[in-house]
Amino acid sequence: MPVLALVDCNAFYASCERVFRPDLAHRPVVVLSNNDGCIVARSPEAKALGIRMGQPAFQCADLLRRHQVAVFSSNYALYGDMSARVMDTLARFSPAMEVYSIDEAFLDLAGLPDPEAHARRMRETVRRHTGIPVSVGIGPTKTLAKIANRLAKTDPACGGVLDLCGRDDLERILGGVEVEEVWGIGRRHAAWLRGLGVRSALEFSRLPREVVRRRMTVVGLSTLLELQGVSCLDLEQAPAPPKSVVASRSFGRPVTEAGEMREAVAFHAARAAERLRGKGCVAGNILVFVQTNRFIAGEPQYAVSDTAAFAVPTADTAAVIRQGQAVLERIFKPGFRYKKTGVMLYGLEPAAARRGSLLESPRDAARSRALMQVVDGINARHGRDAVTFAATGVDRPWRMRQGSRSPRYTTVWDELPEVRAG
Repeated sequence: MPVLALVDCNAFYASCERVFRPDLAHRPVVVLSNNDGCIVARSPEAKALGIRMGQPAFQCADLLRRHQVAVFSSNYALYGDMSARVMDTLARFSPAMEVYSIDEAFLDLAGLPDPEAHARRMRETVRRHTGIPVSVGIGPTKTLAKIANRLAKTDPACGGVLDLCGRDDLERILGGVEVEEVWGIGRRHAAWLRGLGVRSALEFSRLPREVVRRRMTVVGLSTLLELQGVSCLDLEQAPAPPKSVVASRSFGRPVTEAGEMREAVAFHAARAAERLRGKGCVAGNILVFVQTNRFIAGEPQYAVSDTAAFAVPTADTAAVIRQGQAVLERIFKPGFRYKKTGVMLYGLEPAAARRGSLLESPRDAARSRALMQVVDGINARHGRDAVTFAATGVDRPWRMRQGSRSPRYTTVWDELPEVRAG
């Protein structure tokens, strides 16, 4: 029988902030979205105050002040690096692992004499090596492992680990799980199920298969079977090749000047090219978009995108910047207050199997690859943007607001934590 574990980091963004701030161990912590707009992560103490996920920060500003909540801007460099450290630690505990998201992973624990004890060792090791608390749910299917993880996280009696394999009281447990809390059942299908009188995961698991397949397609049928203990979703150990790479951010203030917009597009083009090389791919096409803030009434609105093809598929930052700015020249219009821009690279293929061109110089292609390797190597060693292209700007006044960002402790030399003896 399959034995699958879902490991989920608890309040991941908030936990990352606490790793380097032990003084926040019992203090409420929240993390804000881009431009410090909405709450996107909450520690358990912040949840207990009634702070809602997605709530605009200005709506609860008094509450945050009154309860001395620690407020942080999103620090994606820190969160991404801490995620990699957690996943590297987890990989030691299973020969097969699927990284499901930045803070979740499925592991195969089949064949172990005591999966629960193994999971507890895994949980303790992750906490000791990274400082990040995790919860572990174990089940014969991914869906049951998800449910086990949710219960392990919310029920203190579980001690952070719950194994649903071979449980005599599984029906009782599923009877206490709301149908909308089941992985794979969205809001629309949950409303339909409630209309049928189906309120729990147990009641859903007892529906006729054909009824579920007809209304919820094969995805809903897979969820039904998984709740019955039939594994339908395999571990995906090799991530699917990406279809596109996107780099975009909202501006910290409205942008009206073409020069600033060119800088922003160049910056996002450079980021997209960097990510593309990290995935070992090249792109055949580029899309650039610009848009105003549609939520401001009374202002003229404008949102448009356009595309272009590269002469040969590339991951060269200079080529991506050049083509991105050429597209921008076609779509930028003065007289608007722009809120956001971004770059998408698509038509991806493996760099090792890149299509060539009779018009391409092999020497130029080799020089491009060598230059990008040098740039990436320097930035990996000395921190992102140690070497960058002038077109991406220096001061970048248009960048998003991050008034409460913590240091990038693990990825920037100048922001390493300092310890002083008393």
